Amino acid sequence: MKTVVLRKRTMSSDEAVRLPGLQTYQDREAVLLAPYAMRSVDSAGRKYAEPEHPYRGPFQRDRDRILHCSAYRRLSGKMQVFTGEMGDYHRTRLTHTHEVASIARTIARALQLNEDLVEALALFHDIGHPPFGHAGEDALDECLRDQGGFSHNEHALTIAEEIDVRYHGFPGLNLTREVLDGQGVRADKRNPELRPLLEVQLVDAADSITYDAHDTDDAVKLGLLSLDELVEVPLIRETLTRVNNRFSGLSPRVLRQTLVHELIDYQVSDVLRNCGRYLATASFQNAQQARRAPFCIGPSDEIASKKADLERFLYNHVYRHPQIINVREQAQSRLRKMFAGYLRRPELLPKRYLTRSDSVGLPRSVGEYIAGMTDRFCNEQFERHFA
Repeated sequence: MKTVVLRKRTMSSDEAVRLPGLQTYQDREAVLLAPYAMRSVDSAGRKYAEPEHPYRGPFQRDRDRILHCSAYRRLSGKMQVFTGEMGDYHRTRLTHTHEVASIARTIARALQLNEDLVEALALFHDIGHPPFGHAGEDALDECLRDQGGFSHNEHALTIAEEIDVRYHGFPGLNLTREVLDGQGVRADKRNPELRPLLEVQLVDAADSITYDAHDTDDAVKLGLLSLDELVEVPLIRETLTRVNNRFSGLSPRVLRQTLVHELIDYQVSDVLRNCGRYLATASFQNAQQARRAPFCIGPSDEIASKKADLERFLYNHVYRHPQIINVREQAQSRLRKMFAGYLRRPELLPKRYLTRSDSVGLPRSVGEYIAGMTDRFCNEQFERHFA
């Protein structure tokens, strides 16, 4: 196919669509996607009707709207597990999100699922996280217990539908129903009636692969764990054996990096083997038929069991490490004091959150404001107003 190159000036959408050799997203999906993939032409659309773009599909546009929203940018200042005080190597909530998106796209391409939808879902999945990771989420959930609690997955939907207003004519980002519904499944994981698209299932699998690998990497790099301790875990021991069989004389740094690479590759390959065989013989005619099947994108039973062992080990030896517990307790104490302080002094809220309190109530509006803060800004506001 002839490559379209834009030179000297930016062409309008109407001009671009008339260029010879331009492939539409409908044509591309018809060639690349399996029958069980979610096609853009089958999207349920958006809450507020918008004209279609001539060469950007609806899920591509969702991805870009997420990338450009304020809440997404602030993920760079929110901790994943470890704080900035522990160094600058470890993952933030933003770098975690990018790793999930990369792994998810790799699996989606191999399984012929919709990469654009998968990428949008992956970039969106953690956008509702408050400062200080799950410690911050637990504190806000406690503060808002009488108001229905707080969930970062539900807050992501609030951001997308109400808070992050960037377009004239409608509130929020006006994302497609598929992206919103996919996030809705994350917010209500215990509901057996929900049957997510394969693309939604895939992002959950990629998220699990990602945090198992990068939490292991970060913990060793920061000195919270040693490889000698990690070899107690079967999945790590087997992965390290494969690395040592292929390489010799690796320095500790390169050995750690190679181990993490192999851990990701092994899990991704397992998902592809496990799911590829099933999808190749299932004869699904469309995405809706596939989502109703008694099947879920994920690891084999053997690897799922070994992943569970690793996650229990990480919980006991990393997430419950004294250094992490200390950070968690300090952060939660600050968030509780800030929440109570803003309730006493609502005039400290930005005008739009003070206005929003008229419709959602002051406690909810305070919780949403705090949830949008980065770790650094949260600490600054605490020291300025509530220390």
